[in-house]
Amino acid sequence: MANNLQTTPLHDRVIVKPAPADEKTKGGIIIPDTAKEKPQRGIILAAGPGKKDEPLTVKSGDTVLYGKYAGTELQINGEALLIMRESDILAII
Repeated sequence: MANNLQTTPLHDRVIVKPAPADEKTKGGIIIPDTAKEKPQRGIILAAGPGKKDEPLTVKSGDTVLYGKYAGTELQINGEALLIMRESDILAII
């Protein structure tokens, strides 16, 4: 995965690009912006080196599930991203 991100997270932190929120239900009903849920899935764009005794288990390009309120929102190159600790990640999918 090509990555032109100039930012490198420190220690056990990762930068995640959240998946887009669903626009429609399976039945075809359009979901308004005010009713959309925050996505809980995303792709890791960058990962730090890990802690001294604990290397990271995730890497760039992994698709992950994370907690609903995990991470801190930030803007990099006009793109909405999240930065979070590896411990906030629930699973690699």
